[in-house]
Amino acid sequence: MTGLLLWKEHLKGFYQKYNQLLHPLIRFLFTLCTVLSINSTVGYMAKLKNPLVVFMVCLVGTLLPNCMLVFLIGGFLAVHLYAVSVEMALIAVLVMMIIGILYYGFKPGDSWLMVLTPLAFLFKIPYAVPLLVGLGGSLSSVIPVGCGIFFYYLIMYVKQNAGVLTGEAAVDMVQRYSQIVRSVFLNQTMTVMIATCAVGILVVYLIRRLSIDYAWLAAIVTGSVAELVVIFIGDFVFGVSAAPLEMVVGMLVSAALAALYNFFIFSVDYSRTEYVQFEDDDYYYYVKAVPKMTMSTTDVRVKKINTHRRSAREREPGGTRQP
Repeated sequence: MTGLLLWKEHLKGFYQKYNQLLHPLIRFLFTLCTVLSINSTVGYMAKLKNPLVVFMVCLVGTLLPNCMLVFLIGGFLAVHLYAVSVEMALIAVLVMMIIGILYYGFKPGDSWLMVLTPLAFLFKIPYAVPLLVGLGGSLSSVIPVGCGIFFYYLIMYVKQNAGVLTGEAAVDMVQRYSQIVRSVFLNQTMTVMIATCAVGILVVYLIRRLSIDYAWLAAIVTGSVAELVVIFIGDFVFGVSAAPLEMVVGMLVSAALAALYNFFIFSVDYSRTEYVQFEDDDYYYYVKAVPKMTMSTTDVRVKKINTHRRSAREREPGGTRQP
């Protein structure tokens, strides 16, 4: 455990020292991962797959704030959707405008969750989102997470029905929109996943705020169980089933990521918990103080001493020291 704590302190020191370089690099890599995922999933606009275009988009995304980065990625996605179906591109743009009007004016800080959530689904670890958001976010984070899930299933619908969407020129416009709305907005699998993430965030958030020992670890375990319960209810009510092996592996990986986040953000020593009581003119205060688990890294300098060199008195003839 001591070695892990030292490693953690070294990483924190390294990040603090090179923060101005690492922060833009992380944003660039995050944008690059998102753009490449979109290109590989719904890359129907060939010009956007040009490496120079990808680099420029990532460079611009590095310089933008979080809320503007989300709209940049959304515009990039809308152009790909436009190459398949004008209707799908229009729906994506309208949803982003509604989100911008109703949400970003109030709490734009966690808007990056709209991009992170579809990435988690693409990498087969969707259950990590509610665990991590419940540990580090707030209850209002359910909104961007739900919007991210919607965009993921929108992308999946376009990917699975690209041939049908491009070949519906003779179909009535109203019929096309009604079919898209039924397939995208009334998707039962999407509804179950939104409910799963919402319940997971709620359970984890409420438990990790309790004044009990190992509250964060209890929140991770309870949140994982709550997600499984919602999935089973969705399977029973709507007939929405998930691949058992994929679900179990994804849940284990998600719990491991949440535990790693707990180690870096909320690593405390409950064995040294102290309870403090004091008062003022109006209140009595009962305080529970739990110390953090930290290790101080010391800069050790070793000075080499040459023992083979002797003073002039020790080098007298006969090897004897003169008085």
